This record gives sequence, C-alpha cells and structure tokens, in this order.
Amino acid sequence: MSKKNKADQLGFVYSTNPDFKFNESEKQSVVTLLPADQKLLIQLDNKRRGGKTVTLITGFSGQEPDLEILAKSLRNFCGTGGSAKDGEAIVQGDQRDKIFLWLTKNGYSKTRKK
Repeated sequence: MSKKNKADQLGFVYSTNPDFKFNESEKQSVVTLLPADQKLLIQLDNKRRGGKTVTLITGFSGQEPDLEILAKSLRNFCGTGGSAKDGEAIVQGDQRDKIFLWLTKNGYSKTRKK
C-alpha cells in the first residue's frame, strides 16, 4: 500500500484535493561559524537526568555534523561520555574547567562559564 500524501513538517496528513502534493522544500543550509565567532555558554545541569550531573555547551550555531564533531572532541578530551542533541553538546559530569580550557585552546574566544 503506497501513501500518496506523506506527512510534512507542519503536521498535514490528509487533503481532500486529489491533486494536492506537499511542497517538500529543502531546508535552508546553515553555515557553521568560525570558532572565534561562536558564542558558547558552558553550564552545569542535572534536570531531567535522574540526578546525574552533566555539563551543557549551548549557543552553537552551525550544522548538526559540526556539533557532533565538537561534542566528540570534548568527550575525548574529558575522558567521559556524552552526546549532542537539540543544538547542545552534553558531557557527563562536572567538566566545566576542562571544557573551558579546551575551547579557549582551540580558538573559541567568546566562551562563558555559568
């Protein structure tokens, strides 16, 4: 059974017009800023994580693969686990000082700790 009308990002699932087709426009390409232009915020968080403390790096503006690379580099430097979700890099534990050191060493000059 083939689906004529696939759901789009706006949530439309069905149309009574037999000639209706979704306009699947391409997403606008987001350009990843240079490290010196990134305004990152390093903060400690333990909400919705079962009491576990994590370090969040927010404010990254760029493509998702570049955020994944940043998160992987930070995890390797800190020697802990983590992930990249919803525009945030997450590193397990209180790693604010190590992350700040790594970011300043790699050219992220507008970084703030909170």
